[in-house]
Amino acid sequence: MNPKQFQTALLNWFEIYGRQDLPWQRNVTPYRVWVSEIMLQQTQVTTVIPYFEQFTEKFPTVEVLANAQLDEVLHHWSGLGYYARARNLHKAAGMINEHGFPETKNDLMALPGIGESTAGAILSIAFKQSHAILDGNVKRVLCRYMAIEGWPGQSATNKLLWEYSRYFTPEKNTDDYTQAIMDLGATVCIRSNPHCYKCPVSETCKARQLGRIKDFPVPKPKKHIPTKKCVFLVLQNDKKELFLEKRAPVGIWGGLWSFPEFSDVEGILGWCKKQNINTDKLKILSFRRHTFSHYHLNYSAIIINHQNPVNYIAEAGRTIWYDNSAKNVKVGLPTPIKRLIEHI
Repeated sequence: MNPKQFQTALLNWFEIYGRQDLPWQRNVTPYRVWVSEIMLQQTQVTTVIPYFEQFTEKFPTVEVLANAQLDEVLHHWSGLGYYARARNLHKAAGMINEHGFPETKNDLMALPGIGESTAGAILSIAFKQSHAILDGNVKRVLCRYMAIEGWPGQSATNKLLWEYSRYFTPEKNTDDYTQAIMDLGATVCIRSNPHCYKCPVSETCKARQLGRIKDFPVPKPKKHIPTKKCVFLVLQNDKKELFLEKRAPVGIWGGLWSFPEFSDVEGILGWCKKQNINTDKLKILSFRRHTFSHYHLNYSAIIINHQNPVNYIAEAGRTIWYDNSAKNVKVGLPTPIKRLIEHI
């Protein structure tokens, strides 16, 4: 099947079966497409939809997002994960607000958080320019359709996938084609048990012809996922407020608010002693697990009711007494911290 036939098959399929009423497909603007593409990085559509709707309602334009406080942006991102995306989005909004929205691939890729595939998606969908993309869904479609040996994360395989993506990308109707091939991967050519009988290009799919659909894409070499452990200190005052501190701007949960974190219970007891906090009455929660992309985190918490203000201040504006019932307090909280707060 030549590129023209491949494109036609996907476009005809998309017109009938594709998802064409997703929130970011309505009232299409470069800003809305950009926000959706950032949210969709490593996150499924069904998860993104409510976050996108709430986020764009709160921050309807680049200008509003650029002028917002990072804490407020992170608050509306809480639970979506990969928080560097939100920090980069906020930083890039400031740059776009000052210089205008880029309309070339190189200018878009100069913004934080935008790689070649994301830039291609923005330009093809928002500006109707002809640019190839290579997100996870497209990789899966091409790996199976061309029976590409080699893990997609390998440099040589990734390079080959880009060549095929450019080969099949049309000069016209790129906006619909881009959404069609992403949709095909997300709804038909799925990871497990793909729906080949629904695929518009199944007859010429090499993996299907070889009877090796389950072999593609070649899986990532297995790697041991390490486990880390920590204990959070949950201080609660007589107003039922919780003591939170702001994490460093980089790293896991960068810029979010969290309970003070320690490697063990002894560390908490030592810190409390320095702050003259009575630890005679405390409650230790059982361990829970939260899994990141590269390690497991087993975490517990010690709850202490403390009647006097904590004098410890790491840095001005880095610690707060947080009232979970106050709707006007907007801070970004990692999912495990949210779960602990709900448990208390």
